[in-house]
Amino acid sequence: MQVISSKDNEQIKYIKKLKEKKYRDETNQYIVEGIKLVKEAIEEKADIKMIVICEDCEDDKLKDKPNTHIEQSLLYEIAKYECIYVTQKIFNLISEVQTPQGILAIVSKEKNSENIDYTQDIILALDGIQDPGNLGTILRTADSADLKQIIISTNTADPYNPKVVRSTMGAIFRINIIRVENLEKTLQEVKKHKFEVVATSLDTNDSIYDINYDKKVIVIGNEANGVSKEIQDLADKKVKIPMLGKTESLNASVATGIMIYEYVRKKIKNS
Repeated sequence: MQVISSKDNEQIKYIKKLKEKKYRDETNQYIVEGIKLVKEAIEEKADIKMIVICEDCEDDKLKDKPNTHIEQSLLYEIAKYECIYVTQKIFNLISEVQTPQGILAIVSKEKNSENIDYTQDIILALDGIQDPGNLGTILRTADSADLKQIIISTNTADPYNPKVVRSTMGAIFRINIIRVENLEKTLQEVKKHKFEVVATSLDTNDSIYDINYDKKVIVIGNEANGVSKEIQDLADKKVKIPMLGKTESLNASVATGIMIYEYVRKKIKNS
């Protein structure tokens, strides 16, 4: 078994480049890191191009655990793919986390459909979400509510950013991410399919608890500035989350979660 120990190795150089959005876009590939995410990628039949294993870390991270049977099963699945082994020093060089688990995969981006599925009850649209952690958490929350798609504006963070991918906890493999050049124009088209656009706003007295969540597009805005004026102007409804304390606004991913689970609550109640 050959173990790569040089940072000048061409494969290592290639993997390091994938930390940058420019190269992820050019190659249409991204990095998935950690035991759980690699396992999810295999189970969801993602297009895995290569798996990188830290040779020095392997015994500690992949084998010597209480759930040995599970990890051995994972190793059996991993062996079906092209694998390269690297030293711990090299793995730390290509890893994005402070305490790496010693395994990562290079995955091709899904060929996401650009067509919006209008059979869904609600559609989530993101207007300029900047924080990768927020975006990843939103994707994970949407997946937990069985939402199959999400519309994002071009000024929203890259969903294939390593931090976003880690935050999704596997949801990245299950949600159709539709990036649109002009969110305003896209929402105008969505409205033609009898969907109402609901924008979060502090400039309203209407509550998220007062609306019917059937055939709605929920728009979540930028962390600092909220939903853009152009989207606010075309919205059919503006709503806010009632707050009893002195805090005036919530984290974007928290606000999204509250709204999605109000939809879930009403869906369960009416089923």
